[in-house]
Amino acid sequence: MNARDVEVADRDKGSAQASCPTVPFGLRATSKIRDLHLDRLAMVYVRQSSPQQVLENRESRERQYALAQFAQRLGWPAERVEIIDEDQGQSGKTADDRTGFQRLMTEVSLSHVGMVLGLELSRLSRSNKDWHQLIDVCGIFNTLLCDQDGVYDPLDSNDRLLLGMKGAMSEFELVTLRNRLLRGSRNKAERGELFLSVPVGYFKTPTGEIIQEPDEQARGMIHLVFEKFQELGSAYAVFRYLVVNNLQLGFRRQRGGRVGELEWKPASPNRILSILRHPIYAGAYAYGLHRGGTRNPTTGHTEGGKWFVPPEELAVLIPDRLAAYISWDQYLAHQERLKQNRSLSNTRGVPRRGDALLPGLVVCGKCGRHMATKYPGDKKPSYYCEEYWRTALNEPCGRITAKALDDLVAREVLRALEPAAIDLSVRAIENVEQERKRLHDQWRQTLERAQHEVAKAERQYHTVEPENRLVARTLETRWEDALKKQRQVEENYHRFLARLPETLGSADRQRILSLSDSVVALWQASGTSAQDRKQIVRCVVERVVVVTDRATELNEITIVWQGGMTTQHQVTRPVGCYEQLKDYRRLTERITQLHREGLHLAQIAEKVNEEGFVPPRRRGVFTEGGIGSLVRELGLVGELFRKDLVGKHEWWIPDLARKLGVIATKIHYWAKQGWIHARRTPSGKHWVVWADRDEIRRLQQLEEQKSSWIAARRPDLIIPKKRSAR
Repeated sequence: MNARDVEVADRDKGSAQASCPTVPFGLRATSKIRDLHLDRLAMVYVRQSSPQQVLENRESRERQYALAQFAQRLGWPAERVEIIDEDQGQSGKTADDRTGFQRLMTEVSLSHVGMVLGLELSRLSRSNKDWHQLIDVCGIFNTLLCDQDGVYDPLDSNDRLLLGMKGAMSEFELVTLRNRLLRGSRNKAERGELFLSVPVGYFKTPTGEIIQEPDEQARGMIHLVFEKFQELGSAYAVFRYLVVNNLQLGFRRQRGGRVGELEWKPASPNRILSILRHPIYAGAYAYGLHRGGTRNPTTGHTEGGKWFVPPEELAVLIPDRLAAYISWDQYLAHQERLKQNRSLSNTRGVPRRGDALLPGLVVCGKCGRHMATKYPGDKKPSYYCEEYWRTALNEPCGRITAKALDDLVAREVLRALEPAAIDLSVRAIENVEQERKRLHDQWRQTLERAQHEVAKAERQYHTVEPENRLVARTLETRWEDALKKQRQVEENYHRFLARLPETLGSADRQRILSLSDSVVALWQASGTSAQDRKQIVRCVVERVVVVTDRATELNEITIVWQGGMTTQHQVTRPVGCYEQLKDYRRLTERITQLHREGLHLAQIAEKVNEEGFVPPRRRGVFTEGGIGSLVRELGLVGELFRKDLVGKHEWWIPDLARKLGVIATKIHYWAKQGWIHARRTPSGKHWVVWADRDEIRRLQQLEEQKSSWIAARRPDLIIPKKRSAR
């Protein structure tokens, strides 16, 4: 039976067949189906947009599968009809994740398909890009398209126009539905009534009202998170505190069985961070916390998205809408603290490991940017300004070694804390007792919860009929499990009491009070870590402004204390050359004076060290070699290295030693042994040796001998060349 016979048979069946839901209504132009198409496959594409539609919209699914029988009525054998249904539950917005649609495109491009059947064009695609690509491929390989309204030939201009319009309407329909849903959600959100889920610490009643967590212990854990963040200043530090003390957060089940039941789970850094960033804890209703990004077609990753956008960027923000754990001012202060905790060029960051005391606090006095901390290999840390490398400054702002600045700030901080040491000790005792009380309260609440579970299981067991052993055995097992859990909690609580009593003993109080007598010893104690020192400094110092002068070793330091008070200081830093020393002129004048008095280099070095002069880089003291190089730079030459005292082929011993590649002591030894021509200067202090080209060659051979005893047995090496009269 061909396509024309099918058309006549369908027309004769009348209205009874026309009302059949499995047959496309208004089907016409079946004459477009030729033998070329019947020789190929008929592929039925079945898709529904979501898993919920697959489960609930069964009639639509049955109508799509019925297209296989309709293809047989059009003339295709049953074995030549193929159903593609692996895209069930996939959206038609894009073809990237639809393996069935991609397989359909592959089969069409291989000339295996004569007709593609779909209940509606929206089932095939809701994207103009994918839809027109399918039309083009079907047109190239002479494949027909069929839906409930008719058969279309992509090579026919009228059919192609109609297909294009249907594709555009299908895509716009998806946009319309999405906009309708989003606008409805936005309108409800603007009233502060849209709650898809609530964060930990809040509970959604069956009537839709949002209240604080009714469980006292779970509610207290949220208060504890904010209190510890106020004290520790870091989300990760709060997380570590909860882990060390074995504290957990109470979560309400959002899905699955037992929805709304309270569960206790360990905290995570991301969970602590989300609690600190969510505006709901300040009593504000917020909508649009997540800013959607754009999908990179190359990598497949979403870029530009962000969770917990700043309050000023929220789509809807309604203050005082819900019960609050903290005030709005505290929430804003927490956001600023979290921002400052990030390690950026304009933020302080958090105290980390490392020898440097002031990372994040040092500010360049020239450009106003935070100075970075650098640990160059095994060298000592330093603070330096990176703005020169970012912008076109005329010269670098400068750098300063960390030790020079840290010693100054540590000395000033200890001086500031010393008058308040006793008060700080008393406050430390209060804080320790308050902390212990908080931990003991949490343990008592955990124990009370375990006892309640035991009592509940016991009541359930006693209410069941004794003869009903099927239920009684189950309840008896639950009761035993609750008793085991209670016993475990009690044992853990007893261990906690042994390790950390509820109140401080007299010995502990006296020990804390005794620390006030020696704040410096406490600061330098081995148990005080670098992070502890940094945290102490940040409690009293807001920032340290450094103005470096590249011409001298002096640096102007301004300490800005918490509260706004400032103090001015000067600190010296190591420099690279003598010219950068602030007292360079006075140093040169003093060396010149001592040299004219006839003092040797060692004596000059001893004098300048006694008078407090410091060499560049501030490494140790002046030495004879250092003074000698400085004397030569100043042109203060005595007999040594005077050119008028040496004749032709004569050398100063250091110069000849460098020429031969030996130490000067060996030249002195040769001169004393008579193995080289030598004479004294007029003052008798220094040696001048003579060596022409031949003598230098002999001395090189002499230097190659392993020892002087071996060399003494070779007269040709130890007897110098006869020297002509001067």
